[in-house]
Amino acid sequence: MSTHPEFTFFSRFVADIQAGRKTITIRDESEANWQPGQRLALFTNPEHQPFGTIEVLSVDAVAFDELNEEHARQENMTLPELKLVIRDIYPALPPLYVIEFKLIA
Repeated sequence: MSTHPEFTFFSRFVADIQAGRKTITIRDESEANWQPGQRLALFTNPEHQPFGTIEVLSVDAVAFDELNEEHARQENMTLPELKLVIRDIYPALPPLYVIEFKLIA
């Protein structure tokens, strides 16, 4: 049983996270309260299967229109793909936050 707070990702992102190809996640304000150095236990959504632990490196606000090729590279997507995914998950385009992380286990 992990003592770290839980953090979820859609199952389709697990392989990229485990391979180190996805090093950021873009979330809304409800998931932006993490602190650099904090460790989070990873689980799939919606299956709730554990798949690793990350350490938060940074949390920074980003406007949808400021998303760029570097964000897309860190998400292992093209910029158009990234924008489609964000619009799909957050249709109202609330304030967004880039959470940079590294896989530690």
